[in-house]
Amino acid sequence: QVQLVESGGGLVQAGGSLRVSCAASGLTGSSYPMGWFRQAPGKERELVASISWRGGSTYYADSVKGRFTISRDNAKNTVYLQMNSLKPEDTAVYYCAVQMETFGRPELMHRLTPTTGYWGQGTQVTVSS
Repeated sequence: QVQLVESGGGLVQAGGSLRVSCAASGLTGSSYPMGWFRQAPGKERELVASISWRGGSTYYADSVKGRFTISRDNAKNTVYLQMNSLKPEDTAVYYCAVQMETFGRPELMHRLTPTTGYWGQGTQVTVSS
């Protein structure tokens, strides 16, 4: 059973930084792309950032380019999202995800469905103005 557990969310002032982490278990190996989605109230879930299995390829939504950095530590089965220069519009529940496609392309993770991957339970990030 694949499980993804997020941590590190919280409340921060605009311009501040947060790092969220996601610990994965139940995966057979680490050859899968992983990523972070977010969902704000009244909006659809969107892919924020994703990373290839070795970390050599990344994808970022235009809204977070230059501010967010995704990374992973396969030895720890953990993926991170460092968020800098946070804005109130970054407020959302952030979900970790894994696409169960060996050596999959991270930029295609926006197509993720319950039959092609998994999401965690989410962690709330709130940015105050």
